[in-house]
Order: sequence, then C-alpha cells, then structure tokens
Amino acid sequence: MTTQPDYIFETSWEVCNRVGGIYAVLSTRAASMQAEHPDQVIFFGPDFGAHSDTWFREDRSLLSEWQRHFAQETSHEPIPVRVGRWAVPGNPITILLRFDSLWPKKDAIYGWAWQKFAVQSHAAYGDYDESCLFGYAAGMVMESLYKYLTAKRSNSVSGLTAKRSNSTSGLNFCAHANEWQTAFSIFYLEDHCPEIATLFTTHATGIGRSIAGNGKPLYDYFEGYNGDQMAQELNMVSKHSVEKQAAHYADCFTTVSYITARECAQLLDKKVDIETPNGFEPTYVPKGKAFDKKRAEAREVLRRVAGEQLGGVVPENALFVCISGRQEWKNKGIDVFARAMDKLAQKIYHSPLPDQLPMDNPEVVAFVMIPYLDRAPIRNGNVSVVFVPYYLDGNDPMFGKTYYDLLIGMDVTVFPSYYEPWGYTPLESCAFHVPTITTSLAGFGEWAARQKERYGVIVIERNDSNFNEVAEQVADDVLRFARLKPEEVALARKEAAAIAKKADWKHFFKYYREAYEIALRKAKERVKKQQTTKQA
Repeated sequence: MTTQPDYIFETSWEVCNRVGGIYAVLSTRAASMQAEHPDQVIFFGPDFGAHSDTWFREDRSLLSEWQRHFAQETSHEPIPVRVGRWAVPGNPITILLRFDSLWPKKDAIYGWAWQKFAVQSHAAYGDYDESCLFGYAAGMVMESLYKYLTAKRSNSVSGLTAKRSNSTSGLNFCAHANEWQTAFSIFYLEDHCPEIATLFTTHATGIGRSIAGNGKPLYDYFEGYNGDQMAQELNMVSKHSVEKQAAHYADCFTTVSYITARECAQLLDKKVDIETPNGFEPTYVPKGKAFDKKRAEAREVLRRVAGEQLGGVVPENALFVCISGRQEWKNKGIDVFARAMDKLAQKIYHSPLPDQLPMDNPEVVAFVMIPYLDRAPIRNGNVSVVFVPYYLDGNDPMFGKTYYDLLIGMDVTVFPSYYEPWGYTPLESCAFHVPTITTSLAGFGEWAARQKERYGVIVIERNDSNFNEVAEQVADDVLRFARLKPEEVALARKEAAAIAKKADWKHFFKYYREAYEIALRKAKERVKKQQTTKQA
C-alpha cells in the first residue's frame, strides 16, 4: 500500500490573493484535494485584510482551541492568524497570517538561513524581504499546528477528524511550498520540525524567466547557461539562491512541465523528482442550457463594449479573438499577437474570398485582456483591437464581469508564448470550449501536441529566431477560424473541450499522490539518518 499524508499543509503567496497564474492552479486543485483528504488540507497565505476577504471566509470555530494555544505560544512575537475557508470549489480550510513582528529579526533570520542552508540574502531587494519573512512565519505556524494535531490525533478537533496513519509512528504530514516566495517555510521545517515531509514546486525558474524577459536567447544557447553566473549578471543572486536551495533541500522537488524540468536541471543544478502538470476544475464551466445562456450574454456584452470603444456597431457575426495574462511583452507573446493582427488585416484586404470585396470578409475584434496595458482602440481594416487594462474580477469599470464570464463568449484565443512553463490561459480557453492557438514553448502546448485532438488546440513550433514566421502562422490560423463552416466550428469547439477533459484535475492529481509518497519516504529516511548521526 502506498503511503499518503494524513494532513497536507500548502502555502503560496497567492492563497486568497489573486495576482497570477498560481492562484488558478491552487484554487482549482483544491476540490480534488478535498475529495481525497476532506478537511485535512490546510492552505496558508498572507493576510491582506479586506483584499484577502474577497476570497476568504473567516470561521472562528475552526481550530479554535489551537488558535488560543498558538496566541499564547507566540505572545512574545505575535503572528496574528485568521482561520476560515477559501471561497473556491472544495472550500478548503485556510489560515491567513501576518508576519510584521518578524521584521526586527530579519537579519538574524537571514544569518540563520546562510549558516544552515547557504541562502545568500545579502543582495536582497524588492519583494524579497516580505516574501521570505512570510515563508518563515508560515513554517512557524505549520510547526505549531503539526504538534497540536499530533497530540490530538485520536480525537475530533474543532471539526477536523484525523484519520489513523498506516505508519506505526503516528500521522503523516506533508508541507508543500510553491515558488521561491514561500521557500523559507521549507528551511524552517527542515531545522525545527524535520518530521514534516516537504515539497517544493517551482512554477517557473526565476533565472529562466529573467533570461527570456531580458531579450537573451534562452533556447539557442540553453546548455551554455549557468544559473549562478546568470544570477550575478541579472542581479538575481538572492532570489535564485532561495529557489535553488529549496529545490535541493526539499524532500520532493517538482515542476509543472517537461520544459521547466529541463530548466531546473540546467539552471538550478537539480533534477525534479516528478513533473506535476496543472489541471483544471470543471465545475467552473456551466453545463447545457446554462452554458448557452452564459455564452450569449458574454457575446452581447463584448459586442456592446467593443462598439462603444470603436465608435460603431460591431456585427453579430464578428469573430471575437482574445489574448490575456501578465504584461510580459515578449514572454507572453504579446509582441507576436500585435504583429499577427496587423498581418491578419493585410491578409483580409489583399486576399478576399472569391467574388467578394475585402469589406465583405469577416470582421475580427481582438480583445487584449492584460492589466495595465492601456492604449487607444485600434481599427485596421476588418481587424479591430480593444484593450482591456483591468483585472477582470467582476468589478472593473469596463465590463463588470469576471474573466471566465467573458472568455466563454470568445471564438478563438491566441497565446503565442516565448516563455511559458505551463500555460493556464490556453487550458482555461479549452475548458470553456474555445479553440486556442499556442506554441511549442508552452508546457501546455508541448503536452497538447501529444494528444490526438488537433482542431481544438493549434500548437505552433517556436524558437529563438522565427518570430515573423510565428506571427504569420497566427494570422493564417485566425483567418482560417474566421472562415470555418458551422460544422467545422462545432468540431473545433468539441475537440477543445475534449483536450480540457484530459487535463481535468481528477486525471492530473495522481502526480501529486506520487509526489507526496516520494516526500514522505525521503523524510523518513532523512529523519532516520539524523537520528543515527546524533546517536553516533
């Protein structure tokens, strides 16, 4: 029988804090975790007060006895915590914490990290300090909760019922840290509570992202890059050091794709123990008539807002195209998308359908849904570009709808990424039955290219030197979508949905089961070795 955790502690800067793709990974995975480990999954995130409350529902009855104990335990340097549930499918128990009291101890903590784990904090800047102190504080909270739950393992505690472990030594605990921002929790537990098995996931190596973002050719000279050397050159010594040491010290080191696994081996000098690809939670997608209604509503609001922005009426049969994500001009392929839309306009004008004038050809409206990327709308012949510079959480002044409420109304999405460890946006698109165009440099694209459904996901081969060719192919593919017959559209939408079903968390969560088993096995070996060393 495989060994699985009785409790899973998982932490990320993006727990109840929607700022990037990791929020989507964790929030959609929570339901699968809860299904297998009901109320034995506990997430840890930073407490940002009213901002966190958008997704957090406090419940003071949860772990109330432990909360009182922890407050007494840390009275000399209080770590305020709030316990509740994350308002996502599965509603997992979540602990939000503040770490202000650790600021006076920052230098001492960095000295400890250097002596114990060779973490180089001397070159820190930007968000390094608050991230590392949060990770350290999360480790403190995990240690306290571990001791409490272990002592109470045979009793029902504040709504949590601990199952007996298969191990004769007691309960099995796993602590999972996501990205370098939470890596200090691993260092803390290694030193203070080695009984907890640790996992570390890098969703993208800091050095790889920085090489790509600084315009250097990441792929042509990949095997010539040295992570430590590039950290010096790119002024990323401290962040790289935290990430690299966490990868080496964690009991199980994972990443989200084959592409990033190669980066880890090359730039962090550490092969991953297992790849854990990102899945999607299907409950976000409406079913049947509700789906049709949502799509019709989305298309109406997209058409209305586009008309307002462009100063005219958008035809009902206009092709709605979308790109979304962070404002990373090169890494996310925004530059390729812009070039492709220009090429598309030229193609429609110069190559109309037989017996038709250019203006009789499809009208294309491209929505650039990228926060803070604000320019005036652009009209180029039959192709118009509308910028949506907001986080689409339902409160923006432009649509007042969430991203998913608008995504469902699109006809095709384009994510021509140059650097994309996984690529949640094309997977989300497929989940909402919207065909997508991505590249071989996206983890999802590399995975999708190995599936048999080819109409729902178009994967364009991309490298360091074929920018123009990729833009040309994107334009060709969008034009092809615009001219598909209804039955061909239906097939493309069906195959997009089929790809998403293959990436359902119920299929991908098996990789996490393997990761937990690896971590627990290595932790027991590590603890046994430490005990033997002490006895000697």
